[in-house]
Amino acid sequence: MATSHDFAPALSPTEPGQQTAVDKALVLLKSLAEHDHEIGVSELARRTGLTKSTAFRLLGILQRNDIVERVGSDYRLGAQLFDIGTRVYGPTSLMLRERLLPYLADLYEMTHETVHLAVLHDTEIVYVNKIHGHRAARSPSRIGARLPAYCTGVGKALLAFDHDAAEAAIAQGLPTRTEYTVTDGARLRDELRRIRRDGIAYDRQEVGLGLACVAVPIMGSTGRPVAALSVAGASPRFDAARFAPALRRVAYEASRAMSAAQSRQSA
Repeated sequence: MATSHDFAPALSPTEPGQQTAVDKALVLLKSLAEHDHEIGVSELARRTGLTKSTAFRLLGILQRNDIVERVGSDYRLGAQLFDIGTRVYGPTSLMLRERLLPYLADLYEMTHETVHLAVLHDTEIVYVNKIHGHRAARSPSRIGARLPAYCTGVGKALLAFDHDAAEAAIAQGLPTRTEYTVTDGARLRDELRRIRRDGIAYDRQEVGLGLACVAVPIMGSTGRPVAALSVAGASPRFDAARFAPALRRVAYEASRAMSAAQSRQSA
């Protein structure tokens, strides 16, 4: 089973003498974003290479602006940062998140596994919503997080219907994330053709060891995907094929709702 450090992207700090205050504040925020729990100032200083006094001073400024929150003696990302983050991809993502939340909730009730809603942004996917229960598998997915599309279920479900994005992803290279990651362009193209035919995508520990998922696209009025839904769980306990029928049913209803809404908007 992978640890949280296996999923965390490495920071690329500037040389200490070249860092501005903004650089240092951003390094602190990136370090906080890599973890799902509060972190103390000493640990943050160690992880970022900042002095404890500098980290404490910058955290105080960020706290006053609601960018971070203090919980006892520890820190976590704040509500203001979340509000800013939800605007990064514009009103479309917010609309999708609100309109498709009932279907995400339906899917969770059917499966009681971790469920995701994601959109494609260039060659990456962005998670716009997520629901999980008490037995959630360790995962790099967080609301607002971005991951390469080629190695995630939701990403492949979307790339299968976007030839340009798929070819761009292959041209950029397909780095290995785990021993199961598809890194050969021809093999990925074959898999995307199968997904277009069958309408369902799988991630078999490709983005993180111990994590598997099954995903389907949500189609809009133009016949192209507007988002993707997935069900994920810990491998080998998680039987992805078992959840495919429920996922297809919910995605069908969500696609009908999105198509109707888009048709009304364009009328």
